[in-house]
Amino acid sequence: QVRLVESGGGLVQAGGSLRLSCAASGRTFSGYAMGWFRQFPGKEREFVATIIWSVTTTYYSDSVKGRFFISRDNAKNTIYLGMQNLKPEDTAVYFCAARDQPGLSRLIHDYDYWGQGTQVTVSS
Repeated sequence: QVRLVESGGGLVQAGGSLRLSCAASGRTFSGYAMGWFRQFPGKEREFVATIIWSVTTTYYSDSVKGRFFISRDNAKNTIYLGMQNLKPEDTAVYFCAARDQPGLSRLIHDYDYWGQGTQVTVSS
């Protein structure tokens, strides 16, 4: 059974940094894409970043480009989301996701597996 577990969320002041982790278990996602999404209260989940597992190819939403950085550690079957210069509007629940396809996607329905989410709160 595939399981994704996020960690690293918390409370940080505006301008600060956090690094989220997502550990995958149950199978290896080598060769497949994984991503990060976030959900604001009362809003639909939105795309943040995605990475191809086996090569260093990434894609970001415009709202986080240049501040957030997605990476992966194949040996640990883990992806990360480094977040810098955080803003109060980044406050959300952040979800890790994986898809059974190799191509990058920003679409929620293209992802097959989801973590439980981790809360990130940025105070002003």
